[in-house]
Amino acid sequence: MSRLPVDVDAIRALAEILTETGLTEIEIAEKDSRIRVVRAPAQLVQAYAPAQAGPASAAPAMAAGELAGVADFSKHPGAVTSPMVGVAYLSPEPNAPAFVMEGHTVSAGQTLMLIEAMKTFNQIKAPRAGTLSKLLVTSGSPVEFGEVLAVID
Repeated sequence: MSRLPVDVDAIRALAEILTETGLTEIEIAEKDSRIRVVRAPAQLVQAYAPAQAGPASAAPAMAAGELAGVADFSKHPGAVTSPMVGVAYLSPEPNAPAFVMEGHTVSAGQTLMLIEAMKTFNQIKAPRAGTLSKLLVTSGSPVEFGEVLAVID
């Protein structure tokens, strides 16, 4: 059984890209080789940690509350999740108004945002009608597959 040589420098470079972009997975393929680097999902939790606003002793309680809120949204029946890894955009152009805002009434099939993946903009549409009660991403932020983007009540 022969082993293919491992390109350690390529793996390190991909790992650095994961760290810089906040993504959890990246893959490259060339001819007969393929390298896939996956970061443990536990690091994704850090993306939801609140900014330090109060005394240092208040930080653990705030982080725990924030994480509990994130877990609750994933189980919400109106959760709109990302179908892919990419970058979320809340408007069609940088200076254009957002597709929707919190508190807006949305109809089924209405565009909520765009996710750019591999230089393609994919519309994320409302799966049902209701009120957009929570928008959990900001324009230009990286998103992961399965991440809750918004909540419709």
